Amino acid sequence: MNNNDEEEMNNAQEINRKRKNNQDSNQDHSQITTTKFSDEEENDMLTLSLQFPPSRPRPPPPVEKELPPAPPPPPPPRPLSMQALLVQNQPQFPLHLSAATHTLYGGPPPPPPPTFFPAADYTTQPSSGTYLYRQQETTMTGPSSRSTRVRRNPTQAPREGKSETIPAPFPWATTHRATVHTLDYLVEKQILTVTGDVQCKRCERQYEMEFDLREKFHEVGCYIVKNKCTMHDRAPSRWLNPNLPACKYCEQENCVKPIISEKKKSINWLFLLLGQMLGCCTLEQLKYFCKHTKNHRTGAKDRVLYLTYLGLCKQLDPTGPFDR
Repeated sequence: MNNNDEEEMNNAQEINRKRKNNQDSNQDHSQITTTKFSDEEENDMLTLSLQFPPSRPRPPPPVEKELPPAPPPPPPPRPLSMQALLVQNQPQFPLHLSAATHTLYGGPPPPPPPTFFPAADYTTQPSSGTYLYRQQETTMTGPSSRSTRVRRNPTQAPREGKSETIPAPFPWATTHRATVHTLDYLVEKQILTVTGDVQCKRCERQYEMEFDLREKFHEVGCYIVKNKCTMHDRAPSRWLNPNLPACKYCEQENCVKPIISEKKKSINWLFLLLGQMLGCCTLEQLKYFCKHTKNHRTGAKDRVLYLTYLGLCKQLDPTGPFDR
């Protein structure tokens, strides 16, 4: 082999070596660039991760649970019969009912319905001279707002040693305590004037005063009929504090008071009724009247006084509108 061939071979090897070096350097440069770019990306991602906190995972949507079906409403209670209610409410101890209180053993009947009386007019019959109750044609606006109450009277028997009958203290009084004759009887006996003793509170003179029986009773009866529905079983103020007559001596108005006997059996009840001076009686005297006329005698004075007025009017006219 000559020298030219060796030189060509050397040149070819040199060229191959340079090409190889160039290829190696290109590969290293691309690896360095890739590494550089990858480092920069990692730094950028780290910066972003520090600036924005990681988002929390959203909770999963609630799962709707199927509710159990509602129970059917309970059936309505069956109505109990009256017999079942009586059996349930029956007390455990025996009841002792007397024949006087139990309706099955002849108990007292229920109270009667209230009786309404329109305005009345008392007239005099020419033949007998008695009063008749005549109803005027009035229109009733409706039933009364209150009903009649039936009271149980306590024992009305007189005390031991006391008799129910006494000598009649006045011609218009009977032999029973706190009782007067009827108007028919008095007119038949021509007892048309009732007298009583009075005394003036100013000059203190005592004298006898008289009242016309028919005139004064007509006045009292008409007042009761017109105002009974508004009294409510209580005496009005004109009965509690009556206007007294004037004295015939000193002529002082509202000054003559009745002289009421200390013995209750001798009280002139009819004279006090006609003069509308029953309010001058004490509560004990009024209770005495109610006791012997089978009326309820407990309560305030206005109630007992009301019963006394109606009781005396009922004695004079038993068929008149003077029931409670």
